[in-house]
Amino acid sequence: MAEQRFYKIFSPIRDFINDSRATGIILIACTVLSLLFSNLGFSQHLYTGFWERTIHITGNSSIHLPESNLLIINDILMTLFFFLVGMEIKRELTIGELASIRKSLLPVLAALGGMICPAVIFSFYNFHTPGKSGWGIPMATDIAFSLGVLSLLGKKIPVQLKIFLAALAIIDDLGAVITIAIFYTAKLNAIYLLFGAIAVIVLIALNRLKVENLFFYAIPAIILWYCIFNSGVHATISGVIVSFCMPLKNLAKLEHILYKPVNFIIMPLFALANTAIILPESMSDVFTSSITPGVMLGLILGKPLGIFFFSFIAIKLGIASLPSNTNFKQLWGIGLLGGIGFTMSIFTSTLAYTSEAMQVISKVSVMAGSLVASLIGYSYLYNFKNAADLKLEHPPKKAKTFQFTPGLKTA
Repeated sequence: MAEQRFYKIFSPIRDFINDSRATGIILIACTVLSLLFSNLGFSQHLYTGFWERTIHITGNSSIHLPESNLLIINDILMTLFFFLVGMEIKRELTIGELASIRKSLLPVLAALGGMICPAVIFSFYNFHTPGKSGWGIPMATDIAFSLGVLSLLGKKIPVQLKIFLAALAIIDDLGAVITIAIFYTAKLNAIYLLFGAIAVIVLIALNRLKVENLFFYAIPAIILWYCIFNSGVHATISGVIVSFCMPLKNLAKLEHILYKPVNFIIMPLFALANTAIILPESMSDVFTSSITPGVMLGLILGKPLGIFFFSFIAIKLGIASLPSNTNFKQLWGIGLLGGIGFTMSIFTSTLAYTSEAMQVISKVSVMAGSLVASLIGYSYLYNFKNAADLKLEHPPKKAKTFQFTPGLKTA
C-alpha cells in the first residue's frame, strides 16, 4: 500500500523529467524566480549577494580557481554542459545525422545564416558604440528551449522538422563555442596553453590506444580544464575538447550519466545564478540602449532571416533539400524558434562585457527577445494544424531527401 502511494506521488515527477519539454519549463521557472528574488526588497541583496559571495576553495595562493558561487557554476559546472554538447556534436558528426555531407549540409548552412545575420544586425546598431563587442550574443539558439517549445505542438509537427532543429541547434552551439574561444579571449598565457596541449595529446593517445576505462581520461581532463582556465581562454572550452578526445563507444554511457544532472541541476543553477540581476529602477535605461535592439532584433528577426534564406538558396541551387514531409512555411517557423537564445546568449553576455550595467541590459534583452521569439514561433507553427497546411509545396527528390532518424537528445 505504501509502495503504491509512493509511486502515485513520484511517477508524475518521473514522467515530467522524461518529457522533452521539462528542461525548458524548469529554466523558465528558474528565471522567473531568480528575477523575483533579485528585485524584491526583503531578499534582493541576500539573493544576489549569495551568488557573488567569495569562496576560497584552497588556501594555496599559487593555485588559481573560481572563487565565487557564480564563477563555480559558469567555469566548472558549465564545463560539464559543454562536455555533453561536445559529445552530441561528435556523435552526430561520426555516426549520426551529420555524418555525411548531404545530410549535414542543410542544417550547417542554416546555422551559418542564423549566426551571420544576427551578428550583422547587432553590429549595425552598435558598430560605433561601447557595446560593439556584444555581436556574438544573439548568434546562439538554445537547444532545450527551442525543442521544448516545438514539442508543445506534439504531432502537428513532422519528426523530421524536430530533428532538423536539433541538428541546427547543435551546429549553432559549435559555432558559439568557436566564437567564444577566438573572439572572447582577452589575454593568453602561453605556458598554460602549452601544458594544456600536452594534456590533449595524452587524451588523444589514450583514445588511439583504445583505453576504455574512463578513470584514465579523468586526470588529463582535469589538468586540461585547469590549464585552459588559467590560460585566458574560457574554461568551458575544455569540455568540448575532452569530449572530442573520448572513445566513441563511451559516449552513449557518458551521455546517459550526465544527461539528467546537466539538464535538471546544472542548467537550472546556471539560470538562477546568471539571471540574478537587479533591474534598473527605470527600464528606459534598458530600452534606450543600442544593445537592446541589437540583441532583440538579432534574435527575433536576424535568426529566422538567416536560417530561412540560407536554406532557401541552398535548396533552390540543388545542393540541399527540404527535410521530408516538410515545406518552406514550416522552415520559416523553425527559423522563428531559432531566435530563442537564452542559455548560450546569456553566457556570451557575461564574456562580452565587463561592465555590470551592460551585462544587465544584454541579459534583459536576451530574455525579452527569446520570449518574443518563442511566442511568435509557437503561434506561427500552431496555425499548421490542418492537414491542408501540411501539404508539401515541393515533394523532395529521392536522391536529395534530407531524412533523419529520431532519437537525438537535447542538451
